[in-house]
Amino acid sequence: MERPRIVVTLSDPSSAADPEVAVLKNRRYTDALARSGADAIPVDERTPADAFARALDAMHGLLISGGADLDPSLYGRASAGSHSPDRGRDAVDEAAFRVAARRGVPVLGVCRGLQAINVFAGGALVQHLDGHESVPYPDPSVTRHRLDLVPGTRLAGILGAQPRLEVNSYHHQAVTPSGLAPGLRASATARHAGVGELVEGLESTDPDRWVVAVQCHPERTESSPPVLEELWQAFVAACVEHGARHRSSTAGAQA
Repeated sequence: MERPRIVVTLSDPSSAADPEVAVLKNRRYTDALARSGADAIPVDERTPADAFARALDAMHGLLISGGADLDPSLYGRASAGSHSPDRGRDAVDEAAFRVAARRGVPVLGVCRGLQAINVFAGGALVQHLDGHESVPYPDPSVTRHRLDLVPGTRLAGILGAQPRLEVNSYHHQAVTPSGLAPGLRASATARHAGVGELVEGLESTDPDRWVVAVQCHPERTESSPPVLEELWQAFVAACVEHGARHRSSTAGAQA
């Protein structure tokens, strides 16, 4: 089939403290998809409703990117350490996620995207952690930590045996095993003093649903291990496969 069309939910750069840096952050996601053979369809809260609907109708996959905190009310909590939420982004992400779930298209979440998938599926977040935030991107001083893959998961199958995998860390909120949503499982973990195990990768428990998310930022290749490029490739391949199945079923119905 043609290059898959992947909707990318993004934060509105015009509302950022530094719009130029915000544009750079957003471009890293679309660049990752382009080099992996996909066409990105960027959307944010400024996207007109009709254009947003057309994008969701045409998508072969969904990428929920990083960004500001989710509104704690989405998971039934009062604010307790959250930074200012981005409610416009919450609405865009949730609408796109619901359509993707209904249509069964592959979904990849990155950083906030992991947290959003967990919340939209019925989970909760730890609203603040010390020690996981880096200085603001693109400063080269990056916080890193070890990532342990869970054997037998889709993510472990994509990345293969990694005895010492170290990833970047740009988050101050997290998912823990107790806050993991029904229908999701941990695919990667990290230890955090005072909290214990953090869910740094998650995925659907349904083997027929390609839903994968990571807490790190694999699009920031300068601070990511090269093997994380395999995640982009696997996501795009899943989108190609989904698009081919959809075309086949549509052709069969019209025959």
